[in-house]
Amino acid sequence: MITLYQFEPALGVRNPSPFCLKLETYLRMAELPYEVAEEADVRKAPKKKLPYIHDGDRTVADSGFILDYLKRTYGDRLDQHLSPQEQSVSLAFCRLMEEHLYWATLYSRWAEADNWAVIRQVYFSELPPILRKIVPAMVRRDVLRNLYGHGMGRHSRAEIYEMGQNDIKAISDFLADKPFLMGEQPTSLDATGYGFLANLFRLTLPSVLSDFARQFENLENYCDRMEARFWA
Repeated sequence: MITLYQFEPALGVRNPSPFCLKLETYLRMAELPYEVAEEADVRKAPKKKLPYIHDGDRTVADSGFILDYLKRTYGDRLDQHLSPQEQSVSLAFCRLMEEHLYWATLYSRWAEADNWAVIRQVYFSELPPILRKIVPAMVRRDVLRNLYGHGMGRHSRAEIYEMGQNDIKAISDFLADKPFLMGEQPTSLDATGYGFLANLFRLTLPSVLSDFARQFENLENYCDRMEARFWA
């Protein structure tokens, strides 16, 4: 039995981490038996981030490496029909979401003062009082430092949201009127797509990016379709 270590539901989303939600969605899509162990302390994780899995005596961290491991171990149940060209397109859109859109959504949650007040309460309210005064500010400082190191945090607020909105529009344009991102059949890219889009459409925090995404009916219908098929 695969054990998936991930954050608990929060902020109106099944998982506030698009990477955790991506992985659990993939497990459901591939019909692989699993159990969830909710974990809040990333310091316990192999790479100090979630998700990770235990599968027998194997521990695998990082959602991308976990998907590769699952495909090697249990067979590529979703992507085997894709041509090399289609696999390249799938990888490119995965990178768009995970390496670019992700940082814009992170900015929305951790840099915006109003949202930070909510994040602080949701993630740190159960800490002992003395730690509650210290730890949240330290974690936020690290997140903002990572944003700057990535490059996204060096831009203005307007520029960050413009880049995130361009990513969302690109996903909408690519999806067009297809049922799934790569066509008629669901693929692993849809696990990533749902993980990120659900964190826009189902999020209860105010978000410029969520408001922008709601302009695209095909994206909201896509989230509904993914939930009806794999989360019902």
